[in-house]
Amino acid sequence: MGTLSGLLFFLLTLHSGTVFLFTTTLILRSYSSPINSLKCYVCSSTDSNEYCNSNSEECQAPLDTCMTTLSDLKAIVKHCSNFKVCSAAASSVSLDENGDGTAVTCCSSRLCNYSAATHVQLCTWILTLPVCIYLISVHKWWLISIFQLE
Repeated sequence: MGTLSGLLFFLLTLHSGTVFLFTTTLILRSYSSPINSLKCYVCSSTDSNEYCNSNSEECQAPLDTCMTTLSDLKAIVKHCSNFKVCSAAASSVSLDENGDGTAVTCCSSRLCNYSAATHVQLCTWILTLPVCIYLISVHKWWLISIFQLE
């Protein structure tokens, strides 16, 4: 009986070691798998978003963000970036009242930088929306005050 229990203990230990090794291998492979890595569209100073979206690349560590720059000359630049670098560039963006200037967008999901222009236009509308609401409310107050006086 002692030999049988020793053999059983050996087989369980071997099985546990194999399961541990297999589990560890799966975990390590999941971190290095290209399925989990960030992929961005890339291009250098072109005016065609279609051209930009025909090229993509896997971002290598420590690059963890897709960065898109759109200038007032309608030049589009897309590439992999570091989140801190991209967010610093995005926070220093300046657009004038006509929407001219340079806009930077950052995103971090697979092929998320598909459309630069739509995002920039959306940002411009979001920035001008509070001004429009303010002007409407002032104009409404002005109209009400005129009609109440008459």
